[in-house]
Amino acid sequence: MSHEPLPARILIPVANPATAEELIGLGADLLEPRTGELTALGIVEVPEGMALSEGASRARHARRLIQKVLDFVPDGTTIHPIVRIGRHAAEGIVEAAAELEADLIVFGWGGKTPAGRNGNGPLVFSPTIDEVVRDTPCDIAVVKQRGSRDIKRVLVPVRGGPHAELAIRFAHAIAQRHGAELSVLHLVPPGITVAVRAQAERALNAFIKQHTGGRAEGIVREAANVRSAILREADKVDLVVMGAAAASTSQDGSTHLFGAMPEAIAARAKAAVVVVKTREPIGRQTFEQLAQRAETLAAADRAAEASRSIPARVERWFGEANFHHAEFSDLHRLVHLKEKQKVTVSLVLPTLNEQDTIGPIVRRAIRDMVERIPLFDEVLVIDSDSTDRTRDIAEAEGARVVLHKDILPRYGSFHGKGEALWKSLYEATGDIIVWADTDVKSWHPRMAYGTLGPLLHEPRLQYVKGYYQRPIVEDGILKEGGGGRVTELVARPLLNLFFPELSGLIQPLAGEYAGRRSLLESIPFFTGYAVEIGHLIDAAERVGVEGLGQVDLERRVHRNQELEGLSRMSFVILQAVMKRLEERRKARLFAELGSTMKLPRSGRGRLSLEVIELADVERPPMIRIPEYLERRQAAGSPVLETSLR
Repeated sequence: MSHEPLPARILIPVANPATAEELIGLGADLLEPRTGELTALGIVEVPEGMALSEGASRARHARRLIQKVLDFVPDGTTIHPIVRIGRHAAEGIVEAAAELEADLIVFGWGGKTPAGRNGNGPLVFSPTIDEVVRDTPCDIAVVKQRGSRDIKRVLVPVRGGPHAELAIRFAHAIAQRHGAELSVLHLVPPGITVAVRAQAERALNAFIKQHTGGRAEGIVREAANVRSAILREADKVDLVVMGAAAASTSQDGSTHLFGAMPEAIAARAKAAVVVVKTREPIGRQTFEQLAQRAETLAAADRAAEASRSIPARVERWFGEANFHHAEFSDLHRLVHLKEKQKVTVSLVLPTLNEQDTIGPIVRRAIRDMVERIPLFDEVLVIDSDSTDRTRDIAEAEGARVVLHKDILPRYGSFHGKGEALWKSLYEATGDIIVWADTDVKSWHPRMAYGTLGPLLHEPRLQYVKGYYQRPIVEDGILKEGGGGRVTELVARPLLNLFFPELSGLIQPLAGEYAGRRSLLESIPFFTGYAVEIGHLIDAAERVGVEGLGQVDLERRVHRNQELEGLSRMSFVILQAVMKRLEERRKARLFAELGSTMKLPRSGRGRLSLEVIELADVERPPMIRIPEYLERRQAAGSPVLETSLR
């Protein structure tokens, strides 16, 4: 029996989630057991002349729709619903298949009646499918859907060749999953001799034994009209699986990329039909086909190069990786995804004198996302030596509270939020870390599940940043749109100038974000104000902007800082960006990078300069800390091979 494995990664483009159940079920039947994964793909097309970022709102809507496919997934099957933005559906599908290293693309086809009085018109599955077939990086299956998953009998018409081998392998897998009867049909011309028929039967039986271990019935029929004979046999079964024939061109000029016969069977059979096509072996192509393919690839390379330009990447990223917290408000579904992926999640709350706000935050987080719905495996408060009742209140509400200066004491301790976050990575246990600021009034759980949701839904994402409207309170009066001054005046201009791949981040300095431990442990942390912008630059350096996401958390009311505090924050952020710029350019841009800030002081006839040392210390990637490695290994967690270098 052939030991060719079943596909490990199957991509299913979904045009209408309401009719996707049959496709999802078929994809699950064809997956390599235990390790295989499905991806349900939604495509948002943005017309030429319109910025790809204009598709962001439509992408959100498409994601909400495509989440419905999760309801159709058989137990034990892993599926990832994703949405991509592009100019043309076919390009988006091919790009996604290449990105995911898919082994198989499964298309659904509603079918149509062939044109012409006798039904002899062109039989093209769809323009999108045809375009993908011409440039596919993997095998393809097109399913003529009938809306039924009750499969008791499966038929495979074969004539030999790589497409037929793929067809019988897939048909055998489907039959096994459903406990169905499998029949393999081979047609021979009428009037052949007994010896020739016996030879055909022996060849068919050998073919069946090779690919199914003999677990199928072989049928040899004499037929003058092959199409009619297959359709007669198809009337007796629930599913027909057949390999593509050689591409052909009809008299009317229409091209049949799967061959005229399989397309005709798919159009006319009453049973569901799956037509499969392997990637065309290069050795069987003609010189003209190779030349045409080379020209196509050259055009594709030019298009890919254009799409890789920073403005195009940012436009596409902004559209595809821009989420809304409402997409993840079904916490039961998030728990299901978490359990299916076998990951743990820590909610980490950094504090410094937050006695007025920490109580309601911890209370609601534990009540709504630990006790009622077990989304978080722990709620950890990392305190920076508060002098008020912050720690007592947090402990009384049920959080585990740790002073950051007590973590890894032999490495010392620095003041600053970034230091607390770096040490929280050692203290927290989760595979995913969710950080949320605690100086927030009217805190809502979306501040936590909003940034977690995209990581559970999209495997490619490694780090997700929150953004929101930022009203501020001045003199007891709530003012809309007054927040985010350092972002608009410092961070955004700097990113646009020097790190334009990050220019699509709406609030790069926001304090709500989440990341996978595997990424977070591999990047350095600035110990103070620069921690957020440092995270973005370093994370993008490791996983690309495509590994980042952002989510709309709607609104956040928080404490307002005085102008001098914002000036200090801006100074430290500028330092960090200049440091990263020098490292990236491998050049010393400045003979000396200032670490002191002079603040003019005046009053009562005095004028002076106050000199303040403002330099963020940079902590190394946590994976380089021996105690961290020992702790992770003791907990049975995998450690990156590169971590020991």
